[in-house]
Amino acid sequence: MSLKLCFIGAGNLATHLATTCSKAGLEIVQVYSRTEDSAKLLADKLNTAYTTQTSSLVNYADIYFVALKDSAVEQVLSGIEFGDKLVVHCSGSLPLNVLSRFAKNHGVFYSLQTFSKNRKVDFRKIPIFIEASSEENLQILKEIANTVSESVTVLNSEKRKSLHIAAVFACNFANHCYAMAAKYLETKDLPFEILRPLIMETASKAQEMHPKQAQTGPAIRFDENIINAHLNELTEMPDLQELYNSISKSIFAHHQKKQ
Repeated sequence: MSLKLCFIGAGNLATHLATTCSKAGLEIVQVYSRTEDSAKLLADKLNTAYTTQTSSLVNYADIYFVALKDSAVEQVLSGIEFGDKLVVHCSGSLPLNVLSRFAKNHGVFYSLQTFSKNRKVDFRKIPIFIEASSEENLQILKEIANTVSESVTVLNSEKRKSLHIAAVFACNFANHCYAMAAKYLETKDLPFEILRPLIMETASKAQEMHPKQAQTGPAIRFDENIINAHLNELTEMPDLQELYNSISKSIFAHHQKKQ
């Protein structure tokens, strides 16, 4: 596949996706980022050019991957002339048509994974969800997606938004709970590392059984003696106390339902 790609954005997702595409034989002709350090860092990894000005974007790329935070997409793209080139955003929550005013040919390339720049991931195992403004554009995205991943699904904007909400619960919120656990342990001079086997087993169970069946702990039976003792212990940390109480109530209410 002989396609020239340009990446608008140089953050965590752009770094992993661009690097993976490059290793798969796709040509990355330029990287854009608002900050020179980020643009240069990714461009050096890819052995390609970079710019910090949208007015200096190359006009000969076949596909422009937009890997920006959602709130920056319209502002950054508003001054760019894409002509008939394919413009693709990588957001889980933005609809396909957000790109329609910038490019006739547009699409979505959403990778369902959490990314950190310096942590390796196996892109072949990452589910990719695509959508496009035409069947021709969809086939192009499908070909690229199949080059880098073993799991490719065509999904409309509404379903993708629902998937993204679920991903926030499963990933971002779960990780925040890890952070709060670490914060609490620090006050007790205990290392977060002692929770790692528990975290691994919890995640492992989620691979083998429905999360509702895997739930344990005092909240599922609303053991008030334990819950109240924990809440009293957290009096000096009201943010954790509120979170503990809210989640405990949610767990109990969820397990009172038949389904």
